[in-house]
Amino acid sequence: MKILFDTNIVLDVLMDRLPYSDSAAELFSKVEDGTIIGYLCGTTVTTVFYLAAKTVGTARAQEEIKKLLSLFDVAPVNRHVLESAIELDFNDFEDAVIHAAASHIGADAIVTRNQKDFKKSTIPVYSSEEMAKILTPDSV
Repeated sequence: MKILFDTNIVLDVLMDRLPYSDSAAELFSKVEDGTIIGYLCGTTVTTVFYLAAKTVGTARAQEEIKKLLSLFDVAPVNRHVLESAIELDFNDFEDAVIHAAASHIGADAIVTRNQKDFKKSTIPVYSSEEMAKILTPDSV
């Protein structure tokens, strides 16, 4: 199962934003153990680096990005993805880009904390809590 993680889910884990970080970290471990294939949008990587560098410095930000890249695949943001995003009727262009990138890689789902931003998604959208429940051994 291919899952694209929205930027806010990554930040929940990296910044230990409770109560969201627990289920998000559980999903990260599912990526690590191969239960799911985790993807980050290319724009997520740059956003996380920018925010981390401001908070903890460039060297530490680079370390965090290296960890993310060792764990996740990257959904590219190229001309096709950007043109597709422009055609979507999303209120927020960044969310449209995430959706278009997820579509481009054939994602089975998007995990986000802002499900309302993906009302027009053609891909199933879940919170980290919902996805963690879906992936529990009792329901798989």
